[in-house]
Amino acid sequence: MHIGIAGNIGSGKTTLTRMLSEHYGWTPKYEAVTYNPYIEDYYKDLRRWAFNVEIYYLEHRFNDLLEIERSKETIVQDRTIFEGVYIFVANNHDLGNMSDRDYETYMYLFNSMMSTVKLPDLLIYLRSSVPHLVYQVEKRGREYEKSMTLDYLKGLNDRYEKFINEDYKGKVLTFDVDDMDFENNPDDFAKITDRIDSELYGLFPEKIENNI
Repeated sequence: MHIGIAGNIGSGKTTLTRMLSEHYGWTPKYEAVTYNPYIEDYYKDLRRWAFNVEIYYLEHRFNDLLEIERSKETIVQDRTIFEGVYIFVANNHDLGNMSDRDYETYMYLFNSMMSTVKLPDLLIYLRSSVPHLVYQVEKRGREYEKSMTLDYLKGLNDRYEKFINEDYKGKVLTFDVDDMDFENNPDDFAKITDRIDSELYGLFPEKIENNI
């Protein structure tokens, strides 16, 4: 089984991936942010390095999907290949950071890859406002993230909403995390696991709303 964790930069994806893996005994699959050799250059010059950074992510996320589909374990994944394409690449293209030529090349490669993979069994979307994202990004203090603008984060947020509500065809559980502290508050974490249990295992017969 494949569980994906979706959400903007600073929404808590990595933390929730770790906590769910520990709670359920699932195998975590973390995004290789710190291993992207282009990431620091990218934040210094978006237009020059956008294609490079996105191709690197695409290749790694595709290999992750192949490993997940071969695995007999339940995998919980920190960010999916679909977000990389429909959120970050599309945003870079619209902002002029990726040329039409590079975008068409990227999408041709992505669409070819999609013939061999499938959607996650469940996608968990962590919805967050821009002020909350800024607070979280500042708190973790990654140097290469400090140059991100509010417009950039807002653009990503808008694309996440469109992706989740209009484009994505799989099962989704959405959590508004601005007023949640699931890392330190057991009650908040239980709200998430209760919803997951209901969706995956049908433990509660009554209908539960799709947003919290």
